[in-house]
Amino acid sequence: MAEVSLVGPDGGETIRLGRTQMRILEDGTTTGHRLGIGEITLAPHTEGPPQHRHAAHDEGFYVVSGTVHFTVGKTVHVAPPGTLAMMPRGAPHTFANLGDEPAVMINTFTPDLYVQYFRDLRDMIAGAGQLTPQAIVEVMSRYDTGPAPEFT
Repeated sequence: MAEVSLVGPDGGETIRLGRTQMRILEDGTTTGHRLGIGEITLAPHTEGPPQHRHAAHDEGFYVVSGTVHFTVGKTVHVAPPGTLAMMPRGAPHTFANLGDEPAVMINTFTPDLYVQYFRDLRDMIAGAGQLTPQAIVEVMSRYDTGPAPEFT
């Protein structure tokens, strides 16, 4: 029988990235690396990463609480709780919490390879690195992801 993974409300691997927290719920171990899942908490008035594109994975965001602004190309989508935003490979995107309350999203990666991106950002910060847009883009490049400069 295949092993089952249950992650409770206080479980998972928590990664702090400045004003953002990523809690890894599934790192791909249980799914044969077909799927990774995280819970992102954005503090109020927090910008996400520079607008970017993934070449090797699809990414999904389900807004649990708060309101998230997704920018896809030049279009901004306001996403209240209950909204699912799917970003297929190649779609330029970013997100932000412009509100006064924290925003929480469930984030999926298919396949799971982008889970390691968050660990790499954590390790970069721990090594006295700064969480600058340039540093984020450098770490993204390790995972077939690049900036979408025509939309920034």
